[in-house]
Amino acid sequence: TSGNFLEQFDFFLFGFYAPYIAKAFFPSQDETAALLNTFGVFWLGALMRPVGAIVLGAYIDRIGRRKGLIVTLAIMAIGTVTIAVCPTYASIGVAAPIIVLVGRLLQGFSAGVELGGVSVYLAEIATPGNRGFYTSFQSSSQQVAIFVAATIGFALNELVTGDTIGFLGGIEFAKWRIPFFIGCLIIPFIFFLRRTLEETPEFLAMKKHPSTSEVFRSAAVNWKIIVLGMMIAVLTTTTFYFVTVYTPTFGRNVLKLTSQDALLVTLLVAVTNFIWNPVGGAVSDRLGRKPVLLTIACLSLVTAYPALHWLTAAPTFGKMLTVEMMFSFYFGIYSGTMLGALVEIVPAHVRTTCFSMAFALAAGLFGTFTPFASTWLINHTGDSASPGFWLMCAAILGITAALVVYRDGKTIAVQEAVATPG
Repeated sequence: TSGNFLEQFDFFLFGFYAPYIAKAFFPSQDETAALLNTFGVFWLGALMRPVGAIVLGAYIDRIGRRKGLIVTLAIMAIGTVTIAVCPTYASIGVAAPIIVLVGRLLQGFSAGVELGGVSVYLAEIATPGNRGFYTSFQSSSQQVAIFVAATIGFALNELVTGDTIGFLGGIEFAKWRIPFFIGCLIIPFIFFLRRTLEETPEFLAMKKHPSTSEVFRSAAVNWKIIVLGMMIAVLTTTTFYFVTVYTPTFGRNVLKLTSQDALLVTLLVAVTNFIWNPVGGAVSDRLGRKPVLLTIACLSLVTAYPALHWLTAAPTFGKMLTVEMMFSFYFGIYSGTMLGALVEIVPAHVRTTCFSMAFALAAGLFGTFTPFASTWLINHTGDSASPGFWLMCAAILGITAALVVYRDGKTIAVQEAVATPG
């Protein structure tokens, strides 16, 4: 999970510092246009997730969990370093946003299988009856990444005035680069930790590991499970990106609160997310995945827009914190449950590929699109609470998928797994 922390820390920094990156690489007279361009690149990186899920997922299902997790970390490291050292638009012109896009695509390619790889690893080392609790720590480690990123941003805003900082003999460096460099410095330590991992007993016990072509064929046969898994995961990804990546921008640009207030809320959300994730996993181990998934999705459906409308009518720090805490509770309980459910409904011999594909599609098509969609909705409707409609759509998808997957007390995965090749 420490490796997952670093992967997500590097991945989310782009969204956290979107307004500053917009100024550096996507200059425009229209601030909203520049921000949309930045969030567009953020989303394009996420569209690489399904590609990484199928390519790297097949590699992990064939070669092993341990080796695969080392490869994903290496790819993420290259993408992060690329963004961290890229000159600005003012220095090299149109080449700057192109280089940033390449770095972002590498990050997305890696992230496509990182979450699935870590979740499967945790599920396969879990003690009996605690699979939900174990897998929830994949998501919990993301919250540590958000906490660290928000803390660094909060400290930089307190210690540094303006957008630049004197660095290396007086050469001016944008302060948004500092968190990226911190992420680069952590990489060697995480490489060391991942090299010490042992392969999971469940993978070693498999009599036959599928070839890459067999993995692809099996994923195609099980497309219904992948789509249903994606629908279940959508509420997790959209809520997560709203309360973390989009919150600093939402607080500053929409609610007109200070940058410090927005970052402080994000920091506190990361703490509560970390707490609620294992609680959700443990509760679902006892009560079952279906009732927990349906309860949280229904609550989100009926409260998302009213809560945001109440907040945007007269924004204050206290009201923003209250609403974000509510969404944090929804996310944590649902995510801790969803991860265990997703591991269980996909076929074991292509578990990493199918899990990663489902989650990558949810993140790429919906989750990481949330900042862009929220900005677009507010700009075109004039309603600052309109992102609530986006969250409500995610809740509807989650409810529908849970009812289909767990119909008649059985999961569709049992029926589909029989049809897998090999």
